[in-house]
Amino acid sequence: MSTQLSQFQTLASPRNLSSVSRIGLRSQWTILRFALLSVDFFMLMAAFKVAYWIRFEVNLSVSPEVIASQQYYFSISVMLAATCLALFAVAGLYRFENLLGGTWEYSKLLNACTFAFLSIVVLTFAMPTFIIARGWVFGGWLLAAFFVTLGRFLIRRVAYALRNKGYFLVRAAIVGINSEARALAEELSDWRASGVELVGHVVETVPSQASGATPVIGHLDDLERLIEEHEIRDLIVAMTALNRDQLLTLCELINPLSGVNLRLSSGLFEVLTTRVRVKNLGWVPCVSLEKIRLNVLEQSVKAVFDFGLSLLGLIALSPLLLLLALLVKIDSPGPVLHRRRVLGMGGKPFDAFKFRTMYVNGDEILARHPEQLLQLREEQKLKDDPRVTRLGQWLRKTSLDELPQLFNVLMGQMSLVGPRMISPEEGEKYGRLKLSLLTVKPGITGLWQVSGRSNLSYEERVRLDIHYVRYYSVWTDLQILFVQTLPAVLKSRGAY
Repeated sequence: MSTQLSQFQTLASPRNLSSVSRIGLRSQWTILRFALLSVDFFMLMAAFKVAYWIRFEVNLSVSPEVIASQQYYFSISVMLAATCLALFAVAGLYRFENLLGGTWEYSKLLNACTFAFLSIVVLTFAMPTFIIARGWVFGGWLLAAFFVTLGRFLIRRVAYALRNKGYFLVRAAIVGINSEARALAEELSDWRASGVELVGHVVETVPSQASGATPVIGHLDDLERLIEEHEIRDLIVAMTALNRDQLLTLCELINPLSGVNLRLSSGLFEVLTTRVRVKNLGWVPCVSLEKIRLNVLEQSVKAVFDFGLSLLGLIALSPLLLLLALLVKIDSPGPVLHRRRVLGMGGKPFDAFKFRTMYVNGDEILARHPEQLLQLREEQKLKDDPRVTRLGQWLRKTSLDELPQLFNVLMGQMSLVGPRMISPEEGEKYGRLKLSLLTVKPGITGLWQVSGRSNLSYEERVRLDIHYVRYYSVWTDLQILFVQTLPAVLKSRGAY
């Protein structure tokens, strides 16, 4: 067995990030926690100071009779900041497993800030002698939520940059070597996002030949030794690779080991993008899948967000839309708008609007270029498309051709942020992944658009869309729309 393992290991080797000289992982996270505490406190105090300036120096208030006192509000600010930090800790915002995670962190920050300021409001009712400016309370709440979120966002950028040098990574191994295990390894290979340094597979039966970039590091019988030798902290189990007895034995082995997390893959992680519910049937806990990715509250918030911003956008951009429509008409004969038949949420087809960027006889033009026709069928995109008009090239580069899709958003067919649109024919290429993508509305912009757009391979685009659907939150939409989309459009990276 050892000879077979050594032969297999020579066929592939993982990214050796652990070779980077660095301080221990526990010390890294301690430093990160200290940095978060310091930045959180600084941002809270800065928010309260700005709120004081707006209320008492700018004198923006409905109750000007409240007397300003810097020392009084400074004392309240310190106590309120300490309260917020305590609530952050209770919410798990300084715990190892919750740091550098998804955008849910920002939601927890907002909830904690809201609870802290509500306690101030309750205190004013319980203690009539405790007088505080309502304008300062309201402004402090909004500014605290914004400032702390900004501080955490900046710290994340630094931490993600340090991951390139091998910091803030958790060493992990995958149990199993079947198709699910290899898919897991491929998904976790992006250690900048996952925070996982994958050391290899632990197997029951060694395969006859290597398949994938991650090697086999050992056998299940030597698991305890492998965990200590490779400093493994996360053990990720491909459920379909082991039988029931092996899984039970593995759980019995890992439970007593301190500092080692056992994580069970669903076996369907490629399509498991909707929420799950656990319900006991008798004594048996069963997992049920929701058919729609977003719950009622999330759908309502997203709908209001989409409708409000798209309506404002159409009103503000109406002169530009009229000008572009006129230019399209002048540039080449044909209709101003192009209607593309695509699949919406639940697989319901609709027509997505775009300014026409191609000649009306585009199919005839493309038929004269068989190589580009083949490339289009394989990748659904062409960098040098002979069908595109002169104005169309500029419209695509600036993404202005997509502005009419704001009407699709108003009609409830699309969202401002979401996965890319797919045609009924293209949907067949997605296979089972299509079921996941169609649990939400397609978007005008999304992860693939701000991550390289057409420069990405087809598989990378699909993976980014699935990632968006799987980890959706309102905070993700805000980050994509207001932080990432504008720079991506200005750089015109991958736009064609």
